[in-house]
Amino acid sequence: MKTIKRFLILSLMILAVLSMVACGGSEETAEHIEPYHLEDVAGSDFKLVVLTDKAAERLDIQSEEVVEMSVPYSSVIYDLNGETYVYTRNPEAGSLSFVRAPITVERIDGGLAILSAGPDFGTQVVTRGVSELFGAETGVGK
Repeated sequence: MKTIKRFLILSLMILAVLSMVACGGSEETAEHIEPYHLEDVAGSDFKLVVLTDKAAERLDIQSEEVVEMSVPYSSVIYDLNGETYVYTRNPEAGSLSFVRAPITVERIDGGLAILSAGPDFGTQVVTRGVSELFGAETGVGK
């Protein structure tokens, strides 16, 4: 009797595993869409990061305008050398296109980074999703 129970349990486990594998789909039927792609920016070492609608939604990308040479501190990203940047929206390339721009932070005042150099007034800078854009552009996390 114990042998029959073990056989039935083992058979059910095998069927469960086979069912999961079969339901997983195949590469031939499931189309994989990259969440972003990179494009060269003429005259720059930076890459344009172009997100799909779904990726922008998932990352909850948000932006604000540069005002009086200040940006939200959440917009600032530091590279490994301590250099500072923001990601700006690039409307010429599409509403979900972003490019890294160097900035010089004069000081941090509460939640604002006061800049001595950076994007022009009115430029849209990303305030949410900055580290994900940096990772996509530089390959961090791959």
